[in-house]
Amino acid sequence: MDVEKIQVIDDDGNELEFDVLFTFDSEETGKKYVLYYDGELEEPQVYSSIYDDDGHLYPVDTPEEWDMIEEVFNSFLSEEE
Repeated sequence: MDVEKIQVIDDDGNELEFDVLFTFDSEETGKKYVLYYDGELEEPQVYSSIYDDDGHLYPVDTPEEWDMIEEVFNSFLSEEE
């Protein structure tokens, strides 16, 4: 996924636009992940989803995946400093 913005459908069916922070592939899970946020907020929250080659988003299911995503995110933050 080589985009700067993505559209996400919320639980109410509304299409929302988010800024892509970064993407990464996991050899461990064989899945692709995207981290994104609402760039219009003063203190945005970072979200993560699994995505496929067609750009479809899927929820992250397991606590192990969330732990791995958090580790990658923390590495990203430490590299930015």
